[in-house]
Amino acid sequence: MAPLSQTGFRLLPAALSAEAQTALLGEVLARAERAPFYRPVTPGGKPMSVEMTNFGPLGWVTDARGYRYQSFHPETAEPWPDIPPALLDLWAAVTGASPPPDACLVNLYREGARMGLHQDKDEADFAHPVLSVSLGDTAVFRLGGVSRRDPTASVRLASGDVCLLAGPARLAHHGIDRVLSGSSRLIPGGGRINLTLRRAGPGQG
Repeated sequence: MAPLSQTGFRLLPAALSAEAQTALLGEVLARAERAPFYRPVTPGGKPMSVEMTNFGPLGWVTDARGYRYQSFHPETAEPWPDIPPALLDLWAAVTGASPPPDACLVNLYREGARMGLHQDKDEADFAHPVLSVSLGDTAVFRLGGVSRRDPTASVRLASGDVCLLAGPARLAHHGIDRVLSGSSRLIPGGGRINLTLRRAGPGQG
């Protein structure tokens, strides 16, 4: 496998200071009071190990009807809260992409949660990058290729790290093998929060 730096995957270690992490977490938890974390199920009916919510005009959901984006929380039927301005600024600074993200998936990993290898392919246009922000416990992130049979490599994502999937890596299989419980004290009750910014809908916004 080519080095991660040559695949379109870019890691920005400690991109967020401790103060910025704390401030962003406050924004996230305040919005989660309006759009509570819930445990989604796959189209096959299997509960996911992560808890989830969304920010922005569109939110990624999964249930018996399949994978999709929609404008409202599946349990409250209320619109998703806005994306924190700090994340919009980060998107602009790191990606240089002109259409702003219209979706921010928020995954909460408590002890034992993981995410199997998958592709981000429910968006309208794969030309737009995916930006991921880690808060809390360190995660072991696995990145492969467009084919599930491609070799994989792993890297640890610590609190404050930011990673970009663009170019060849935009449709790469990726996932979280495990979270190192207790490696951070940032999240109340422990665990990891991952914020994934995407341009889900069509148009230039």
